[in-house]
Amino acid sequence: MGVNKQFRRTLISAAFTLGFTAAGTAYATNWLMLQGTEPAAASSPVKVWGFIQTYYQKDYSSASATGAYVPSKLLGPNLNAQSAINISHAQIGVRGTGFPIDGNINYMLLLEAGNAGTNMGSAGNNGAVVTDASVTLNHIKGARIRTGLFKYPGSEEGLQSLTTMDYVNFTEAANFLLLERFPNAAYTANVGPYTQAQLQNGSNINGFTAPAGGFRDTGVQVFDSFDMGKDWNLSYAAMAGQGSGVQFDNADGSFDKYLYLSTEKNHASTGPANGLKFFAWSQSGKRLADVTNDSVANRKLYDRKRSGLGAKYMARPYRATFEYISADGMIFEGPDKPSYYFANAANATGTNNGADAKAKGWYLDGGWYIPDTKWELDARYDIMDANTGRNDEHRFGKWTFGTQYLFNPMSKITVNYEKRHYKCTTSTTQCTNANLNLNGVGNRFSVQVTAAF
Repeated sequence: MGVNKQFRRTLISAAFTLGFTAAGTAYATNWLMLQGTEPAAASSPVKVWGFIQTYYQKDYSSASATGAYVPSKLLGPNLNAQSAINISHAQIGVRGTGFPIDGNINYMLLLEAGNAGTNMGSAGNNGAVVTDASVTLNHIKGARIRTGLFKYPGSEEGLQSLTTMDYVNFTEAANFLLLERFPNAAYTANVGPYTQAQLQNGSNINGFTAPAGGFRDTGVQVFDSFDMGKDWNLSYAAMAGQGSGVQFDNADGSFDKYLYLSTEKNHASTGPANGLKFFAWSQSGKRLADVTNDSVANRKLYDRKRSGLGAKYMARPYRATFEYISADGMIFEGPDKPSYYFANAANATGTNNGADAKAKGWYLDGGWYIPDTKWELDARYDIMDANTGRNDEHRFGKWTFGTQYLFNPMSKITVNYEKRHYKCTTSTTQCTNANLNLNGVGNRFSVQVTAAF
Protein backbone atom coordinates (compact mmCIF):
# COMPACT_ATOMS: atom_id res chain seq x y z
CA MET A 1 0.00 0.00 0.00
CA GLY A 2 1.42 3.42 -1.00
CA VAL A 3 2.25 6.08 1.55
CA ASN A 4 -0.48 8.39 0.26
CA LYS A 5 -3.13 5.67 0.32
CA GLN A 6 -2.16 4.71 3.86
CA PHE A 7 -2.17 8.40 4.86
CA ARG A 8 -5.61 8.98 3.40
CA ARG A 9 -7.08 5.90 5.08
CA THR A 10 -5.52 6.87 8.40
CA LEU A 11 -6.75 10.46 8.08
CA ILE A 12 -10.31 9.48 7.21
CA SER A 13 -10.48 6.87 9.94
CA ALA A 14 -9.18 9.29 12.55
CA ALA A 15 -11.54 12.06 11.49
CA PHE A 16 -14.58 9.76 11.58
CA THR A 17 -13.52 8.33 14.93
CA LEU A 18 -13.49 11.89 16.25
CA GLY A 19 -16.99 12.44 14.93
CA PHE A 20 -15.83 13.94 11.63
CA THR A 21 -15.36 17.28 13.34
CA ALA A 22 -12.01 17.19 15.07
CA ALA A 23 -10.84 20.69 15.93
CA GLY A 24 -7.53 22.01 14.74
CA THR A 25 -7.40 19.96 11.52
CA ALA A 26 -6.42 22.77 9.19
CA TYR A 27 -4.42 20.63 6.81
CA ALA A 28 -5.25 20.03 3.13
CA THR A 29 -8.22 17.76 3.74
CA ASN A 30 -10.01 15.80 1.01
CA TRP A 31 -13.53 16.90 1.93
CA LEU A 32 -15.20 14.92 -0.86
CA MET A 33 -14.03 11.63 0.60
CA LEU A 34 -14.30 12.67 4.23
CA GLN A 35 -17.93 13.72 3.93
CA GLY A 36 -19.17 11.30 1.31
CA THR A 37 -17.61 7.96 2.26
CA GLU A 38 -16.82 5.73 5.21
CA PRO A 39 -13.33 4.25 5.75
CA ALA A 40 -13.24 0.54 4.99
CA ALA A 41 -11.19 -0.26 8.08
CA ALA A 42 -13.11 1.91 10.56
CA SER A 43 -16.75 1.94 9.49
CA SER A 44 -19.69 0.87 11.64
CA PRO A 45 -23.46 0.61 11.11
CA VAL A 46 -24.25 3.58 13.35
CA LYS A 47 -21.89 6.31 14.55
CA VAL A 48 -23.29 9.27 16.49
CA TRP A 49 -21.37 12.49 16.04
CA GLY A 50 -21.79 16.26 16.17
CA PHE A 51 -20.58 19.48 17.73
CA ILE A 52 -21.65 22.62 19.56
CA GLN A 53 -20.36 26.14 18.93
CA THR A 54 -21.14 29.08 21.17
CA TYR A 55 -19.81 32.59 20.84
CA TYR A 56 -19.83 36.10 22.23
CA GLN A 57 -19.54 38.91 19.68
CA LYS A 58 -19.39 42.68 20.00
CA ASP A 59 -19.89 45.05 17.06
CA TYR A 60 -18.41 48.53 17.50
CA SER A 61 -20.28 50.16 14.59
CA SER A 62 -22.04 53.47 15.12
CA ALA A 63 -25.53 54.41 13.99
CA SER A 64 -26.14 56.66 10.99
CA ALA A 65 -26.82 60.37 11.38
CA THR A 66 -30.50 59.53 11.80
CA GLY A 67 -29.73 57.01 14.56
CA ALA A 68 -30.50 53.97 12.37
CA TYR A 69 -28.68 50.67 11.80
CA VAL A 70 -28.21 48.49 8.72
CA PRO A 71 -27.42 44.74 8.86
CA SER A 72 -23.65 45.28 8.57
CA LYS A 73 -23.74 47.03 11.95
CA LEU A 74 -25.68 44.26 13.71
CA LEU A 75 -25.00 40.65 14.62
CA GLY A 76 -26.60 37.83 12.67
CA PRO A 77 -28.64 35.85 12.35
CA ASN A 78 -31.10 37.82 14.53
CA LEU A 79 -29.84 41.25 13.40
CA ASN A 80 -31.26 43.14 16.38
CA ALA A 81 -28.25 43.73 18.64
CA GLN A 82 -24.58 44.72 18.61
CA SER A 83 -23.49 42.38 21.40
CA ALA A 84 -24.78 38.88 21.97
CA ILE A 85 -24.06 35.38 23.21
CA ASN A 86 -25.28 32.85 20.67
CA ILE A 87 -25.40 29.09 20.19
CA SER A 88 -24.42 29.46 16.57
CA HIS A 89 -24.43 25.73 15.89
CA ALA A 90 -25.72 22.65 17.70
CA GLN A 91 -25.48 19.78 15.26
CA ILE A 92 -26.04 16.09 15.87
CA GLY A 93 -26.04 13.30 13.35
CA VAL A 94 -25.53 9.65 12.60
CA ARG A 95 -23.50 8.07 9.85
CA GLY A 96 -22.12 4.68 8.89
CA THR A 97 -22.50 1.76 6.52
CA GLY A 98 -25.87 0.83 7.96
CA PHE A 99 -26.20 -2.06 5.54
CA PRO A 100 -24.32 -5.13 6.85
CA ILE A 101 -25.04 -7.12 3.73
CA ASP A 102 -23.36 -4.48 1.54
CA GLY A 103 -20.46 -2.45 2.94
CA ASN A 104 -20.35 -0.48 -0.31
CA ILE A 105 -23.32 1.63 0.82
CA ASN A 106 -22.97 4.36 3.43
CA TYR A 107 -25.21 7.13 4.70
CA MET A 108 -25.10 10.42 6.62
CA LEU A 109 -27.84 12.30 8.50
CA LEU A 110 -27.29 15.63 10.27
CA LEU A 111 -29.62 18.02 12.13
CA GLU A 112 -28.98 21.67 13.00
CA ALA A 113 -30.63 22.84 16.24
CA GLY A 114 -28.59 25.99 16.88
CA ASN A 115 -29.44 29.60 16.09
CA ALA A 116 -28.03 29.50 12.56
CA GLY A 117 -28.81 30.87 9.11
CA THR A 118 -29.98 27.47 7.88
CA ASN A 119 -32.97 27.52 10.23
CA MET A 120 -33.55 31.27 10.28
CA GLY A 121 -35.97 33.27 8.13
CA SER A 122 -37.90 36.51 8.53
CA ALA A 123 -40.27 34.69 10.88
CA GLY A 124 -37.38 33.84 13.21
CA ASN A 125 -35.81 30.56 14.26
CA ASN A 126 -37.63 27.58 12.77
CA GLY A 127 -36.24 24.99 15.19
CA ALA A 128 -34.16 21.96 14.25
CA VAL A 129 -33.77 21.36 10.52
CA VAL A 130 -32.21 18.64 8.40
CA THR A 131 -29.03 19.94 6.78
CA ASP A 132 -27.63 16.64 5.48
CA ALA A 133 -29.35 13.40 4.47
CA SER A 134 -27.46 11.37 1.90
CA VAL A 135 -26.65 7.86 0.70
CA THR A 136 -23.43 6.98 -1.15
CA LEU A 137 -23.13 3.99 -3.48
CA ASN A 138 -19.53 2.85 -3.80
CA HIS A 139 -20.01 -0.02 -6.25
CA ILE A 140 -18.41 1.53 -9.34
CA LYS A 141 -14.66 1.99 -9.16
CA GLY A 142 -13.78 5.59 -9.98
CA ALA A 143 -17.41 6.75 -9.90
CA ARG A 144 -18.98 6.75 -6.46
CA ILE A 145 -22.56 8.03 -6.49
CA ARG A 146 -23.91 10.20 -3.68
CA THR A 147 -27.55 11.28 -3.61
CA GLY A 148 -29.65 13.36 -1.23
CA LEU A 149 -29.00 16.63 0.62
CA PHE A 150 -25.36 17.47 1.36
CA LYS A 151 -22.61 20.04 0.87
CA TYR A 152 -22.07 20.63 -2.83
CA PRO A 153 -18.52 20.50 -4.24
CA GLY A 154 -17.19 24.05 -4.27
CA SER A 155 -15.23 26.62 -2.32
CA GLU A 156 -12.82 25.32 0.30
CA GLU A 157 -14.34 27.71 2.84
CA GLY A 158 -17.83 26.37 2.27
CA LEU A 159 -16.91 22.72 1.84
CA GLN A 160 -14.89 22.38 5.03
CA SER A 161 -16.35 21.39 8.38
CA LEU A 162 -17.36 24.35 10.55
CA THR A 163 -15.26 22.98 13.40
CA THR A 164 -12.10 23.16 11.32
CA MET A 165 -12.56 26.85 10.51
CA ASP A 166 -9.75 28.98 11.89
CA TYR A 167 -12.02 32.02 12.27
CA VAL A 168 -15.41 32.76 13.79
CA ASN A 169 -16.94 34.49 10.74
CA PHE A 170 -16.78 33.78 7.03
CA THR A 171 -14.98 35.97 4.53
CA GLU A 172 -17.04 38.65 2.81
CA ALA A 173 -16.96 36.75 -0.49
CA ALA A 174 -18.17 33.50 1.10
CA ASN A 175 -20.89 35.28 3.08
CA PHE A 176 -22.25 37.42 0.24
CA LEU A 177 -21.51 35.40 -2.89
CA LEU A 178 -21.66 31.74 -1.79
CA LEU A 179 -23.78 31.46 1.37
CA GLU A 180 -26.92 31.75 -0.72
CA ARG A 181 -30.11 33.54 0.28
CA PHE A 182 -33.22 32.94 -1.79
CA PRO A 183 -35.45 35.86 -2.86
CA ASN A 184 -39.05 35.93 -1.74
CA ALA A 185 -41.66 34.57 -4.15
CA ALA A 186 -43.12 38.05 -4.71
CA TYR A 187 -41.45 41.45 -4.84
CA THR A 188 -40.70 42.66 -1.32
CA ALA A 189 -39.61 46.22 -0.64
CA ASN A 190 -36.42 47.01 1.26
CA VAL A 191 -36.76 46.98 5.05
CA GLY A 192 -35.02 49.26 7.53
CA PRO A 193 -32.71 50.76 8.45
CA TYR A 194 -34.06 50.77 11.99
CA THR A 195 -33.24 52.64 15.17
CA GLN A 196 -32.31 50.81 18.34
CA ALA A 197 -35.77 51.49 19.75
CA GLN A 198 -37.43 49.98 16.68
CA LEU A 199 -35.23 46.88 16.89
CA GLN A 200 -35.98 46.47 20.57
CA ASN A 201 -39.70 46.71 19.81
CA GLY A 202 -39.58 43.86 17.28
CA SER A 203 -38.76 45.43 13.91
CA ASN A 204 -37.16 42.74 11.76
CA ILE A 205 -34.36 43.78 9.42
CA ASN A 206 -34.21 40.34 7.76
CA GLY A 207 -36.63 40.41 4.83
CA PHE A 208 -35.95 36.92 3.47
CA THR A 209 -38.55 34.31 4.38
CA ALA A 210 -36.37 31.33 3.40
CA PRO A 211 -33.30 30.13 5.33
CA ALA A 212 -29.74 30.45 4.06
CA GLY A 213 -28.49 27.70 1.77
CA GLY A 214 -25.67 26.53 4.04
CA PHE A 215 -23.44 25.64 1.03
CA ARG A 216 -25.79 22.67 0.43
CA ASP A 217 -28.10 21.32 -2.24
CA THR A 218 -30.29 18.32 -2.97
CA GLY A 219 -29.07 16.29 -5.92
CA VAL A 220 -26.85 13.54 -7.30
CA GLN A 221 -23.05 13.64 -7.27
CA VAL A 222 -20.51 11.41 -9.00
CA PHE A 223 -17.06 11.60 -7.42
CA ASP A 224 -13.89 9.75 -6.42
CA SER A 225 -10.24 10.15 -5.54
CA PHE A 226 -7.22 8.49 -7.13
CA ASP A 227 -3.60 7.91 -6.12
CA MET A 228 -1.27 9.55 -8.64
CA GLY A 229 2.06 8.40 -7.20
CA LYS A 230 4.80 10.30 -5.38
CA ASP A 231 2.36 11.17 -2.56
CA TRP A 232 -0.09 12.99 -4.90
CA ASN A 233 -3.75 12.22 -5.40
CA LEU A 234 -6.45 13.60 -7.68
CA SER A 235 -10.12 14.11 -6.79
CA TYR A 236 -13.10 15.09 -8.90
CA ALA A 237 -16.83 15.65 -8.50
CA ALA A 238 -19.70 16.36 -10.86
CA MET A 239 -23.13 17.09 -9.44
CA ALA A 240 -26.62 18.04 -10.55
CA GLY A 241 -28.72 19.74 -7.89
CA GLN A 242 -32.01 21.58 -7.49
CA GLY A 243 -30.37 24.86 -6.47
CA SER A 244 -32.57 25.16 -3.38
CA GLY A 245 -30.16 24.98 -0.44
CA VAL A 246 -31.65 23.08 2.52
CA GLN A 247 -35.15 23.44 1.06
CA PHE A 248 -36.62 20.50 -0.80
CA ASP A 249 -38.08 22.18 -3.86
CA ASN A 250 -37.36 22.88 -7.51
CA ALA A 251 -39.83 25.59 -8.41
CA ASP A 252 -37.91 26.77 -11.49
CA GLY A 253 -37.79 23.27 -12.98
CA SER A 254 -34.06 23.50 -13.76
CA PHE A 255 -30.96 22.01 -12.19
CA ASP A 256 -27.64 23.48 -11.08
CA LYS A 257 -24.44 21.97 -12.44
CA TYR A 258 -21.42 21.63 -10.15
CA LEU A 259 -17.87 20.70 -11.16
CA TYR A 260 -14.90 20.25 -8.86
CA LEU A 261 -11.27 19.20 -9.26
CA SER A 262 -8.46 19.08 -6.70
CA THR A 263 -5.00 17.61 -6.35
CA GLU A 264 -3.24 17.07 -3.06
CA LYS A 265 0.26 16.19 -1.97
CA ASN A 266 1.13 14.77 1.42
CA HIS A 267 4.45 15.87 2.87
CA ALA A 268 5.17 12.35 4.07
CA SER A 269 8.56 13.35 5.45
CA THR A 270 7.00 15.86 7.85
CA GLY A 271 3.92 13.95 8.92
CA PRO A 272 0.32 13.40 7.75
CA ALA A 273 -0.92 16.78 9.01
CA ASN A 274 1.20 18.56 6.40
CA GLY A 275 0.32 18.90 2.75
CA LEU A 276 -0.37 20.98 -0.32
CA LYS A 277 -3.72 21.21 -2.09
CA PHE A 278 -4.79 22.92 -5.33
CA PHE A 279 -8.48 23.15 -6.21
CA ALA A 280 -10.84 24.65 -8.79
CA TRP A 281 -14.62 24.59 -8.98
CA SER A 282 -17.63 26.02 -10.78
CA GLN A 283 -21.41 26.01 -10.46
CA SER A 284 -24.13 27.35 -12.71
CA GLY A 285 -27.91 27.42 -12.56
CA LYS A 286 -30.95 29.67 -12.61
CA ARG A 287 -33.06 31.36 -9.96
CA LEU A 288 -36.55 32.85 -9.96
CA ALA A 289 -36.85 36.45 -8.74
CA ASP A 290 -39.48 39.18 -8.90
CA VAL A 291 -37.62 42.51 -8.90
CA THR A 292 -40.41 44.77 -10.19
CA ASN A 293 -42.57 46.79 -7.82
CA ASP A 294 -45.78 46.57 -9.85
CA SER A 295 -48.13 44.66 -7.51
CA VAL A 296 -47.96 41.67 -9.86
CA ALA A 297 -46.23 38.38 -9.09
CA ASN A 298 -44.05 38.02 -12.17
CA ARG A 299 -40.90 36.14 -11.31
CA LYS A 300 -38.31 35.71 -14.06
CA LEU A 301 -35.39 33.33 -14.40
CA TYR A 302 -31.95 34.82 -13.81
CA ASP A 303 -28.60 33.12 -14.29
CA ARG A 304 -26.57 32.35 -11.20
CA LYS A 305 -22.93 31.40 -11.83
CA ARG A 306 -20.07 30.96 -9.40
CA SER A 307 -16.48 29.78 -9.87
CA GLY A 308 -13.22 29.80 -7.98
CA LEU A 309 -9.74 28.43 -7.54
CA GLY A 310 -7.18 28.34 -4.79
CA ALA A 311 -4.48 26.55 -2.87
CA LYS A 312 -3.93 25.44 0.71
CA TYR A 313 -0.47 24.78 2.19
CA MET A 314 0.47 23.26 5.51
CA ALA A 315 3.98 22.66 6.81
CA ARG A 316 3.95 23.03 10.56
CA PRO A 317 4.39 25.40 12.19
CA TYR A 318 3.08 27.38 9.20
CA ARG A 319 -0.01 27.26 7.01
CA ALA A 320 -1.45 29.45 4.25
CA THR A 321 -4.60 29.50 2.10
CA PHE A 322 -5.58 31.57 -0.94
CA GLU A 323 -8.85 31.51 -2.86
CA TYR A 324 -10.36 33.65 -5.62
CA ILE A 325 -14.13 33.70 -6.26
CA SER A 326 -16.09 35.07 -9.22
CA ALA A 327 -19.87 35.57 -9.27
CA ASP A 328 -22.34 36.41 -12.04
CA GLY A 329 -26.02 36.94 -11.26
CA MET A 330 -28.10 36.81 -8.07
CA ILE A 331 -25.69 38.99 -6.08
CA PHE A 332 -26.88 39.13 -2.46
CA GLU A 333 -27.43 42.78 -1.52
CA GLY A 334 -28.17 42.20 2.15
CA PRO A 335 -30.87 40.59 4.32
CA ASP A 336 -32.84 43.84 4.15
CA LYS A 337 -33.02 43.66 0.32
CA PRO A 338 -35.23 40.59 -0.26
CA SER A 339 -35.84 41.37 -3.93
CA TYR A 340 -32.13 41.56 -4.75
CA TYR A 341 -31.88 45.26 -5.41
CA PHE A 342 -30.03 47.92 -3.51
CA ALA A 343 -31.56 51.34 -4.19
CA ASN A 344 -35.12 52.60 -4.64
CA ALA A 345 -37.94 50.98 -6.57
CA ALA A 346 -37.33 53.13 -9.64
CA ASN A 347 -33.99 51.37 -10.07
CA ALA A 348 -35.26 47.86 -9.37
CA THR A 349 -34.93 46.83 -13.02
CA GLY A 350 -32.02 49.12 -13.83
CA THR A 351 -28.38 49.38 -12.93
CA ASN A 352 -28.96 48.66 -9.26
CA ASN A 353 -30.50 45.25 -9.74
CA GLY A 354 -28.42 42.58 -8.00
CA ALA A 355 -30.30 39.82 -9.84
CA ASP A 356 -28.17 40.38 -12.95
CA ALA A 357 -25.08 41.98 -11.40
CA LYS A 358 -21.53 40.64 -11.05
CA ALA A 359 -19.07 40.40 -8.19
CA LYS A 360 -15.70 38.99 -7.22
CA GLY A 361 -13.65 38.43 -4.10
CA TRP A 362 -10.59 36.77 -2.64
CA TYR A 363 -8.86 36.03 0.63
CA LEU A 364 -5.36 35.28 1.86
CA ASP A 365 -5.02 33.49 5.17
CA GLY A 366 -1.97 32.55 7.21
CA GLY A 367 -1.31 30.85 10.52
CA TRP A 368 1.56 29.97 12.85
CA TYR A 369 1.38 27.12 15.34
CA ILE A 370 3.54 28.18 18.26
CA PRO A 371 5.96 25.25 18.73
CA ASP A 372 5.53 23.07 21.82
CA THR A 373 2.27 24.80 22.78
CA LYS A 374 -1.46 24.46 22.07
CA TRP A 375 -1.62 28.02 20.70
CA GLU A 376 -2.03 29.18 17.12
CA LEU A 377 -1.82 32.74 15.73
CA ASP A 378 -3.91 33.63 12.67
CA ALA A 379 -4.26 36.53 10.23
CA ARG A 380 -6.51 36.87 7.19
CA TYR A 381 -7.28 39.60 4.68
CA ASP A 382 -10.38 39.27 2.51
CA ILE A 383 -12.13 41.55 0.08
CA MET A 384 -15.27 41.55 -2.05
CA ASP A 385 -16.31 43.85 -4.90
CA ALA A 386 -20.06 43.66 -5.55
CA ASN A 387 -22.11 45.10 -8.43
CA THR A 388 -18.89 45.66 -10.37
CA GLY A 389 -19.06 48.24 -13.12
CA ARG A 390 -22.34 49.70 -11.88
CA ASN A 391 -23.21 52.98 -10.26
CA ASP A 392 -23.59 51.34 -6.85
CA GLU A 393 -20.40 49.27 -6.87
CA HIS A 394 -19.37 48.26 -3.35
CA ARG A 395 -16.11 47.15 -1.80
CA PHE A 396 -16.24 45.25 1.47
CA GLY A 397 -12.92 44.31 3.02
CA LYS A 398 -11.55 43.31 6.38
CA TRP A 399 -8.50 42.19 8.31
CA THR A 400 -9.06 39.44 10.86
CA PHE A 401 -6.49 38.84 13.58
CA GLY A 402 -6.95 35.87 15.84
CA THR A 403 -5.65 33.16 18.06
CA GLN A 404 -6.79 29.62 18.83
CA TYR A 405 -6.14 27.41 21.83
CA LEU A 406 -6.70 23.67 21.47
CA PHE A 407 -7.80 22.17 24.77
CA ASN A 408 -7.73 18.75 23.11
CA PRO A 409 -8.28 17.34 19.60
CA MET A 410 -12.04 17.81 20.05
CA SER A 411 -12.33 21.23 21.66
CA LYS A 412 -10.89 24.69 21.13
CA ILE A 413 -11.42 28.38 21.79
CA THR A 414 -11.07 30.98 19.03
CA VAL A 415 -10.59 34.72 19.60
CA ASN A 416 -10.91 37.17 16.66
CA TYR A 417 -10.71 40.90 16.08
CA GLU A 418 -11.96 42.18 12.72
CA LYS A 419 -11.03 45.54 11.19
CA ARG A 420 -13.73 46.20 8.59
CA HIS A 421 -13.90 48.67 5.69
CA TYR A 422 -17.25 48.91 3.88
CA LYS A 423 -17.86 51.50 1.19
CA CYS A 424 -19.90 52.24 -1.93
CA THR A 425 -17.11 53.33 -4.25
CA THR A 426 -18.52 55.40 -7.14
CA SER A 427 -19.29 59.13 -7.28
CA THR A 428 -23.02 58.74 -7.79
CA THR A 429 -26.17 59.59 -5.92
CA GLN A 430 -26.71 55.88 -5.28
CA CYS A 431 -23.36 55.60 -3.49
CA THR A 432 -23.86 58.84 -1.62
CA ASN A 433 -27.10 57.48 -0.21
CA ALA A 434 -25.63 54.05 0.52
CA ASN A 435 -22.64 55.53 2.35
CA LEU A 436 -24.94 57.44 4.68
CA ASN A 437 -25.64 54.02 6.17
CA LEU A 438 -22.27 52.37 5.59
CA ASN A 439 -20.34 55.18 7.28
CA GLY A 440 -19.68 54.04 10.78
CA VAL A 441 -19.31 50.32 10.05
CA GLY A 442 -16.85 49.43 12.77
CA ASN A 443 -14.70 46.61 14.03
CA ARG A 444 -15.84 43.38 15.67
CA PHE A 445 -14.57 41.27 18.55
CA SER A 446 -15.54 37.62 19.01
CA VAL A 447 -14.80 34.66 21.26
CA GLN A 448 -16.02 31.21 20.20
CA VAL A 449 -15.89 27.83 21.93
CA THR A 450 -16.11 24.66 19.86
CA ALA A 451 -16.67 21.17 21.29
CA ALA A 452 -17.11 18.10 19.11
CA PHE A 453 -18.15 14.56 19.98
